[in-house]
Amino acid sequence: MSAAALTNERSCNDSYRQLPSLSALARYYASKSFPPHTVVTMPALSPTMTSGNIGTWQKAAGDAIAPGDVLVEIETDKAQMDFEFQEDGVLAKVLKDSGEKDVAVGNPIAVMVEEGTDVAAFESFTLDDAGGEKAPPAKESGEEAAESSEPAESGSQTSPSNLPKSDTKQESAPEPQESESSGGRLQTSLEREPSASPSAKALALERGVPIKKVKGTGPGGRITKQDIEKYKPETSAAPSAPAGSTAPTYEDIPASSMRKTIANRLQQSMNQNPHYFVAATVSVTKLLKLRQALNSSADGKYKLSVNDFLIKASAVACKKVPTVNSSWREIDGQVVIRQHNTVDVSVAVATPIGLMTPIVKGVEGLGLSSISAQVKDLGKRARDGKLKPEEYQGGTFTISNMGMNTAIDRFTAVINPPQAGILAVGTTKKVAIPSAAEEGNGVEWDDQVVVTGSFDHKVVDGAVGGEWIREFKKVVENPLEMLL
Repeated sequence: MSAAALTNERSCNDSYRQLPSLSALARYYASKSFPPHTVVTMPALSPTMTSGNIGTWQKAAGDAIAPGDVLVEIETDKAQMDFEFQEDGVLAKVLKDSGEKDVAVGNPIAVMVEEGTDVAAFESFTLDDAGGEKAPPAKESGEEAAESSEPAESGSQTSPSNLPKSDTKQESAPEPQESESSGGRLQTSLEREPSASPSAKALALERGVPIKKVKGTGPGGRITKQDIEKYKPETSAAPSAPAGSTAPTYEDIPASSMRKTIANRLQQSMNQNPHYFVAATVSVTKLLKLRQALNSSADGKYKLSVNDFLIKASAVACKKVPTVNSSWREIDGQVVIRQHNTVDVSVAVATPIGLMTPIVKGVEGLGLSSISAQVKDLGKRARDGKLKPEEYQGGTFTISNMGMNTAIDRFTAVINPPQAGILAVGTTKKVAIPSAAEEGNGVEWDDQVVVTGSFDHKVVDGAVGGEWIREFKKVVENPLEMLL
């Protein structure tokens, strides 16, 4: 189930019913001690989510809840997300406080009752009264496969469908065990990461401003871009270190769930996919002139970027060299190379919490204006943390463009498994070349960009990778072909 499972306790009723608004089941059973109530469990906010961390509760015991209200913030392995409740009711008891970590999907986190029910009756309600909780899923060495860029039904070993699924039956509560504790309090996700707008986070990263030391002036203490611009580092002298000790010259920053996922995925890709690289210098002079002409006649309806043209060109090259638009898979013990009929281009987007790759689907059948609109929409929602799982899982080829950074001439990118190729795009440079119109030593300026393709040698042979680069170069240097 992709949403929270709800367990309703009602006297003399063991029947099951479907809750369409939550796509979940509610189970009723008799209770001698408590009024009728509903146990809210940790939701699965993505197809690959097996556990999550409890962030800040937006509702307190006794608060009324309407459909669409945010009940609690939940940190997944991809982002911090809002859990929106879809039923009317009143929050009677919070079973998992802010800061609780690795709460398994399906474990109780709160209790809901109908309006008018005595909330005070649930002060003594415990996890055991909710049916107990199961242990978080064991993390295996292949855990990173859970974050595959393909959907769960793909059949690949890197697909989420091969992950161990949570047992839907309730288990008895484990015996309490005494464990050592540091005495420290678990921090909420908002305490670990101050509330700040995406533009403020990006500016803080650019200027090296310690965002935890910035006082926000926005709504609810939210840090704004203006707060970052006005920040001045403290000039007071640091307290002297105790005699015989040395003040630390570093800061240990805990890795977020998303950072761990990115690390696992990249390590998996480099270890399992034999990369090789093919680079080429491509003239974009004609492309830039075509872009200028189209934008000037658009009457504000669209504004094409160079990246929009390159996404379209990569799709054209993938259709001409379909081997690159393929992936290595193992299905039922049999190794296959799946060749895709559509070109779904994953576009690398830098966000405040890490790199994400939203997908423009069916690029081979889209016009440049449609590609531009989708890239802008997906990029904004990626930076705001509002992408749906299906919008970043399932691509067949990836493009990573660092051309906006004029210091980057070229770079190589790591393949996004199970895809077989990724294109790295550097910045545009003006290069003097021999003039075709003049005799002798005449020169003219040409706008050029260096592109580097990374290919999985299991799927794409060297000559085939070179052929793909040639087709890509051909369509970029003759951009009118994209309009045919």
